[in-house]
Amino acid sequence: MTGTEVLTGRVSDLNGPWLAEQLRKAGVDVGYTVVVGDRPTDLVDVLDFLARARVDLIVTSGGLGPTADDLTAAVVGDWQGRPSAVDPALEQRIAAIVERLSARRGWTVDPEAMAAGTAKQALVPKGAEVLEPTGTAPGLVVPGGPGPDRPPVVVLPGPPSELQGMWPAAVASSLVSAALAGRAELRQSTIRLWGTPEAAIAATLRRLEGDLGDLEITTCLRGGELEVVTRYGVALEERYQRLVDAVREEYGAAVFSTDGSTVDDQVARLLSERGLTIATAESCTAGLLAGRLTDAAGSSAWVRGGVVVYSNEAKHDLADVRTELIERHGAVSEEVAVALANGARRRLGADVGVAITGIAGPGGGTEQKPVGLVHLCVSGPDGRLSRAAVLPGGRSQVRARSVTVALHLVRELLQAG
Repeated sequence: MTGTEVLTGRVSDLNGPWLAEQLRKAGVDVGYTVVVGDRPTDLVDVLDFLARARVDLIVTSGGLGPTADDLTAAVVGDWQGRPSAVDPALEQRIAAIVERLSARRGWTVDPEAMAAGTAKQALVPKGAEVLEPTGTAPGLVVPGGPGPDRPPVVVLPGPPSELQGMWPAAVASSLVSAALAGRAELRQSTIRLWGTPEAAIAATLRRLEGDLGDLEITTCLRGGELEVVTRYGVALEERYQRLVDAVREEYGAAVFSTDGSTVDDQVARLLSERGLTIATAESCTAGLLAGRLTDAAGSSAWVRGGVVVYSNEAKHDLADVRTELIERHGAVSEEVAVALANGARRRLGADVGVAITGIAGPGGGTEQKPVGLVHLCVSGPDGRLSRAAVLPGGRSQVRARSVTVALHLVRELLQAG
């Protein structure tokens, strides 16, 4: 991945994970994902490193724009020993795209600057195949260069929508299809557990090691959820199922997903299948739970709405929490969380109410109620679940994890009903 903005973290790398998943489906085990800045010498160093690693294919993203720092195409061409020249027909196609975009968006573009930028984007290394633009930048498939150790390089644009739109054409290229020929899909499956420490699953995997063979297993603890991700060839499906059975047997109800579904997916499915609606009342998370609930397509069928009740006055006015209850127990308490969940159900006419109230920090904590303390409640037709937790991390981590805990409470209540 090229781009100083990605290297410095100003822009998140969305292309690397997406490309890795597409290549996995094509049977390619990605060996390296490298982020490199907009410096020609650094890009050449990375290309040299990948060539020494004897990879079969290199895919780059970014660095194809009209500005001076966009140098990927020229650098790759020179590295492959293929000097670049302007393709006049491609130059005309790019110019037409830029003119249409400028007219549509009301841009005023200096003709001389536009011509220079268009000519730059139309530079094509000798013998390279052009991938037609999905934005303004064309992509390239550059054949291997001098010596047998330099593989073909697929040069793709940086904007994710342009890269993803161009990928089918890249795969259809004769050089890329030859590199992918004869490969079977690498399967990737995920087991998800809730409330299980990573050390516990590590011990389980060590015990099962002799039966796991060539399964490639990685674990990741994320926000209280433990993911066990396994990559394997089709021939190892039966062995993977033995792993699933062993984990289920050992951890029981802590295993909440073996089909890749997330807690968000499961809450949406349970609400939809049971024909129930849900509403939220959020203090410290300020709408983050409602946001995750409505990320699901079709969520308008089961999400009635939500209220952000940051102040005590809002808790009273919007969720009917009695002022004396707050004064007696404090805004961060089980009693107030229960009242908020019931108030959300009543005010928004929902079957299920969810409430979160806590101290996200960095200030506001006391010895009795430290930073990270969160009280949650889910109230529904099948009863009620309440939970208190002191969650680790900074403000954003406490808020995000509070939402995950709330979703698991909803899941548990709906599954028990």
